[in-house]
Amino acid sequence: QVHLIESGGGLVQPGGSLRLSCAAPRRTTHNYARAWFRQTPGKEREFVAGISGSGRSTGYADFGKGRFTISRDNAKNTIYLQMKSVKPDDTAVYYCAEGDGYNYGAGAGDYTYWGQGTQVTVSS
Repeated sequence: QVHLIESGGGLVQPGGSLRLSCAAPRRTTHNYARAWFRQTPGKEREFVAGISGSGRSTGYADFGKGRFTISRDNAKNTIYLQMKSVKPDDTAVYYCAEGDGYNYGAGAGDYTYWGQGTQVTVSS
């Protein structure tokens, strides 16, 4: 069982920046693909960004291109989501997910393990 722990959420003003982290302290082998998703009440969970196990391949939803950057530090079993120029529409619970392979996908079904989520609120 992989335990994913998100952190870094909070309240941020429009135009500001925030960095989310997702640690997997119990993982000792296999750096599998991970991703960030987000969800607001009444809506389905949507893909934000994904990263391969090596970190060499990344992908973003259109709304995140140019504003969000996903990265990973495999020595720390941690991935990050750097968010800049945030907008009120970015307000959501952000979830970290991990799959069973090395290539990321954009669907929630591509992932087996999920964190509990961290709230991001963009408001002045």
